[in-house]
Amino acid sequence: MLLAGVVAAAAPVVLAAMGETLTEKAGVINLSLDGTIVLAAMAAFAVAYETQSLVLGFGAGAIVGAAVAAVVAGLSIYGAQSQVAVGFVLTLMTKDLAYFLGNPYARLNGPQVAHLPLPGLSSVPVLGPGLFSHNLPVYFSFATIFLLWWFLYRTAPGLNVQAIGENPKAAFVRGLDPSRRQALYSVCGGILVGLAGASFSLCTKVGWGRPQGAEGTGWITLALVIFGGWNPLRVAAGAYLFGLLQVLGIHAQTWLPSVPAQVFQTAPFPLMILTLVLINLARRPSLNPPNPNHHWGRLVVKLLAVRPPAALGRPFRGEC
Repeated sequence: MLLAGVVAAAAPVVLAAMGETLTEKAGVINLSLDGTIVLAAMAAFAVAYETQSLVLGFGAGAIVGAAVAAVVAGLSIYGAQSQVAVGFVLTLMTKDLAYFLGNPYARLNGPQVAHLPLPGLSSVPVLGPGLFSHNLPVYFSFATIFLLWWFLYRTAPGLNVQAIGENPKAAFVRGLDPSRRQALYSVCGGILVGLAGASFSLCTKVGWGRPQGAEGTGWITLALVIFGGWNPLRVAAGAYLFGLLQVLGIHAQTWLPSVPAQVFQTAPFPLMILTLVLINLARRPSLNPPNPNHHWGRLVVKLLAVRPPAALGRPFRGEC
């Protein structure tokens, strides 16, 4: 079923996107996502294989994600290094480290998460098999979307996160510690990114190898956060759209056998780049429809025009 395939394929992307949304809402850019996801996937599979424990496997993935995010936060927030440079170097290093350390586990059969249809809900026509006949990581990805939205927009700590991402100096005057909170939420976001990597190797694309199948997901995740305007609900919608493109690409190989498979495998990536270009164009006032009767034009511009947190990528200096 198409819906079930989209939901299952998008689950790791949703987890990573929610983690990066939380991180960037606090004003920190973590560009290490692509390498972190691959390293977490390797660590999760290796630990699960050695211990035959899926819980420990997911724990290992979460620890990897938290550790890499902590390095990004430490060097950029407290070490005054460029967040972009630190993240870019780490994504290259962690990916190579994953391939090096994971070589003994390549192509081995290991444990994987079993399906867990929800009683009653899984038998609902149409939606039941598509939404409620999956495994725990998929259900957890559903929960993170709404929990993160509720946290950011309906709780005092979440509103403080947004305040720090918008104006850390004003938050500091109000008695908050922007640096400490940015580090905290960077690590929390990293945990979700690590769980995304674990979901790849233990659920979505079971096993470990080179390539593992998660390569490129981190860059797509960063694009999705922009696509969604740093709003968890819109970011999740983008993740499911990307999952749909992936699933359609698989089916298109059967529908159009004369077209090389690589075309369908890579098609979602340029489509996401095109979307980002359109978003950038929509932010330009000169391109806004001047005619008040152009309802559709204004609607498109409104949907695509997004604004990042004002202090994104600029670490706070309390002494300034």
